Amino acid sequence: MRLQGKVAIVAGAGSRGPGMGNGKATAILFAREGAKVVAADLNLDAAQETVAIIESEGGEAMAYRADVTKEPDAKGLVEATVSKYGKLDILFNNVGSAWGGIGLDISGDDWDGTMTLNLKSILLVCKYAVPRMIENGGGAIVNNASMAAFYAHPMYAYSTSKAGVVALTKCLAGTLARHNIRANCVAPGFMDTPMVASIMNEERIRGVEARVPLRRHGTGEETAATVLFLASDEASYITGQTICVDGGLSVR
Repeated sequence: MRLQGKVAIVAGAGSRGPGMGNGKATAILFAREGAKVVAADLNLDAAQETVAIIESEGGEAMAYRADVTKEPDAKGLVEATVSKYGKLDILFNNVGSAWGGIGLDISGDDWDGTMTLNLKSILLVCKYAVPRMIENGGGAIVNNASMAAFYAHPMYAYSTSKAGVVALTKCLAGTLARHNIRANCVAPGFMDTPMVASIMNEERIRGVEARVPLRRHGTGEETAATVLFLASDEASYITGQTICVDGGLSVR
């Protein structure tokens, strides 16, 4: 087991509907690989659903309700983790969403909200997780960015916030390496997850088949496999990197 004896937080561990989102899939995979998992989500029922799956497979996990865009909740999440399991080794920041207007047709409030949800949430959880990792002799942080960070995406706020995730991750990697803390990103492309269920239709499927070299959507489980690698000791000499989970979209 690649995470035996580790304690992990997955922020955004619930799915928005039926199916397997990136956070849910990662929490389950972490537990399968031996980690004790704190499954955090704004929707406690969704977090508890993830925990129920983990426990049904013989794993150990705890559900925790947190709005990690709020500093007290971010602090409370980390404190609850250390109180329950005694330490913190791994953090997967998966909270985020695409919303607001297209292009310049976006309100200032929607812009600010996107930045808060997708970027500030990562900063706040890291603010309290990093000292605990330092106490523990090191750790691994994986942040969920997006392929939208690298091309002219029509949703300006979403694309800009995800580019910020990549930049923040590089900052974390550069400044925390001396503490044996690694920080990396995953950048999913077109994924078949509950977050995009409302826009999944034949037109989207045909578009993905035309644009993506592997000619299909990815899955939450495929994102999770990459997060697991980056969180594990197998990636012990990798930090500050962004791994594209995109079916080859980035080579087009």
